Amino acid sequence: MKKVKKLLFLIIVVILIAFGFQVKSGYNLYKNTIAETPIEQAVEEIRNKDNYTVYDNLPQNYVNAVISVEDRRFFKHNGFDVLGTCRALINDIKAKELSEGGSTITQQLAKNIYFEQDKRLDRKIAEIFMAIEIEKHYSKNEILELYANSIYFGNGYYCIFDASKGYYNKRPADLSLEECAMLAGIPNAPSVYSQDIELAKERQNTVLKCMKECGYN
Repeated sequence: MKKVKKLLFLIIVVILIAFGFQVKSGYNLYKNTIAETPIEQAVEEIRNKDNYTVYDNLPQNYVNAVISVEDRRFFKHNGFDVLGTCRALINDIKAKELSEGGSTITQQLAKNIYFEQDKRLDRKIAEIFMAIEIEKHYSKNEILELYANSIYFGNGYYCIFDASKGYYNKRPADLSLEECAMLAGIPNAPSVYSQDIELAKERQNTVLKCMKECGYN
């Protein structure tokens, strides 16, 4: 029994040491990235894009849909949501697959601006540091605005305005509830939902269900 306990202790120590190295690597990646391209510069590049949509021109239904399906505790965290990450981890264990990422909207913004789409642990840690830094400089509404103007919607659409015009021939402010739900859902898997209408409708229904659970419709 003592040997088993000692072995478990050594395994835990090794895991903690390995994780510590990953945290250090992620922090260094964050510091090097932000030194190369300051957040203010990265944000300005997004705001200078053609067809940039300010927050006041985003439909409230779209904002509510994004929060409901992507980050229900968006207004309660500082960029990284411990509870949301734990919930996603539990759901992944139950599903026996990586079905939920647990990333906040701010983390997704950080990934869109700075990091590749790979799932390396040090990149994920760097993303968390970057999200916390973003929250220090920008309001929640500004973060939602930047997210809507930098997320990929499939079919070559990289902002809410282009996606709204491309899919529905409407300005974002004119989108219906169902259309808002669709555009909030597509970025989860744009290459899939932009090509398969049946799967896209299933995702749309999931978003509408999430909105109802959150009291938005």
